[in-house]
Amino acid sequence: MGLSIRDIIPRKEISIDSLKGKTIIVDGFNALYQFLSTIRQIDGTPLMDSKENITSHLSGVFYRNVNLLCEGVKLIYVFDGDAPALKAKTHKKRKDIRDLAGEKYEQAKSEGDVESMKRYSSQLLRLDEKMIEESKELLKAMGIPVVQAPSEGEAEASFLCRKKNLFAVVSQDYDSLLFGAPRLIQNLTISRKKKTFSGYTEVLPVEIELDLVLNELGINLDQLICLGILVGTDYNPKGVPGIGQKKALELVKRFEQPYLIFKEVEEKVLSLSEEDRFDWREIFELFHSHDVEDVEIEFPKIDEDKIREILVQRHDFSEDRIERQLEKLRVLKEKKKQKGLGEWF
Repeated sequence: MGLSIRDIIPRKEISIDSLKGKTIIVDGFNALYQFLSTIRQIDGTPLMDSKENITSHLSGVFYRNVNLLCEGVKLIYVFDGDAPALKAKTHKKRKDIRDLAGEKYEQAKSEGDVESMKRYSSQLLRLDEKMIEESKELLKAMGIPVVQAPSEGEAEASFLCRKKNLFAVVSQDYDSLLFGAPRLIQNLTISRKKKTFSGYTEVLPVEIELDLVLNELGINLDQLICLGILVGTDYNPKGVPGIGQKKALELVKRFEQPYLIFKEVEEKVLSLSEEDRFDWREIFELFHSHDVEDVEIEFPKIDEDKIREILVQRHDFSEDRIERQLEKLRVLKEKKKQKGLGEWF
């Protein structure tokens, strides 16, 4: 669902080449959902193997990450642990959206409406434990470290980004900025081309720097967190009634202190249904002191046999296509070896 502050956030388009040699940490769940929603058949159903196991996520994990690795980008993936109790409302809302989309998909299917089927099928997405574990298994076999967060993946990614001096967090959502990530990159794991009414358009990665955001908006991190709570986070999806991004920015700049900001909108918060009402202090504190762990990050060796076993033997991927990608990884490995020797001498 994510935080909706796109309209007021300064950003810049970057090239993949600008990330060469940099280490970035990817929000695993966010990336897998992107793969599931974009790597699909013409009627919107995900890719499947002969046993009808969904394979869209594995296709994205393998092909898109091979491309990034070959561009010289160093990748780490982090996965969510236990969700905070405050996120229960978001989980319920997502379930309601899936249930409604399921009804509309079946109706479109009965009418042979392929475009509507494709639209509604993307809202039926759900990652199960098997999909998550196989994705982790494949990532490790590709030489990509996997970090298991104790709670929110974006909180852990933001913490490690600061602690380990990593270049950026990768996610389509903006929440990592509220967790203090120094830099956020979007559009990195999605397709490089996007279909529009007039054809296809190129999709470039976008870089967002926290310091630049705060400087251009004229606020500090506490005010940015308050702004997020006003428009709605995963912990209070409804936000405050009648408060959009620009109004929220105006409020946090005018009142500055969290207590004064939420005192101003207290009546609006109380007007929400009991289900949607929230305590801003709980959410504010969660962004400041989330459950994270300082872990050692080690890059595993590439295991070609394991990659073949997961993709070709288990899930019917084309052996020829997989071999072509593995050859790219071999070339990359050889280049690194030669570079290492050069640096040694």
